[in-house]
Amino acid sequence: MSAFPRRRQEPNDPPPESGGAAFVREHRAGLAAIAVATAAVIAGWLGWRELADRVRADPDSILQPEAVELIGVAPWIQADVRSEALRDASLDGGLPLDDPELTRRLARAFAIHPWVSEVVSVKIRHPAAATVEIRCREPVAMVRVPGGLLAVDATGVLLPSKDFNGQSAAPYPRISGITSSPRGAEGFPWEDPLVEEAAAVAAVIGPEWDALGLTECRPVVVGDQTAWELSDGDRLVIRFGSAPGSEREGEPTVAMKLARLRDLVEDGLTGTVDLTLPEGDQNPATIPAAAP
Repeated sequence: MSAFPRRRQEPNDPPPESGGAAFVREHRAGLAAIAVATAAVIAGWLGWRELADRVRADPDSILQPEAVELIGVAPWIQADVRSEALRDASLDGGLPLDDPELTRRLARAFAIHPWVSEVVSVKIRHPAAATVEIRCREPVAMVRVPGGLLAVDATGVLLPSKDFNGQSAAPYPRISGITSSPRGAEGFPWEDPLVEEAAAVAAVIGPEWDALGLTECRPVVVGDQTAWELSDGDRLVIRFGSAPGSEREGEPTVAMKLARLRDLVEDGLTGTVDLTLPEGDQNPATIPAAAP
């Protein structure tokens, strides 16, 4: 039995409060502040939505494709890189300037175009306009494949074929002896070491292709390594040797080979020239002796 008997409720006493009612009474001020803050947040959100809708309805705040300036498109590219990049990224329907991801989205849209090697910068301005600067891949050779040719850059990346025809492809050296097919889409590496090596050879020779009338680059096996021969088709064969960076011990450097190629341009030689062998005995220059 309790030492303190429970007080009997009198007829006029108020009924006891439930737990929830007591909590509300005790925290009335705090709950009121929360309600006010919540109402302010909701009002602000609704107001921002209304303002954003008005802003996006303003033509000066919507970036249209024609307002995107593209800098750096190379002269050998026939495609409309700007239109293709925006279309393929689904960004050709007008873009609100208040999109916080707008710069990144534009950069990515151009970065994935097969002709683009690098997006240098993206600048957004108001009224709605943008300037995108890119660097483009440069074709250095055409790989012979069944049915025609495929263009590659200096690293062996496959380039868009639709930008070439028989006439525009003619000046580029042909890479023959390739039996593989590209493993990726345009804008991705061919993924064949032979294609990469041949493209590197074509790139370092540069203008000497035209000066010597060279038209073909083909692989040959020398011992346990692949070497490369250059040819004009009938009168001249040049044994270039290993691809740049893969020279065998004692093999002349790329710089030495290029110097000899330039000499060949002046000499107008025919037949076979082996750039992997020393040009000849080079006697060191002597210092004149002083008079006795």
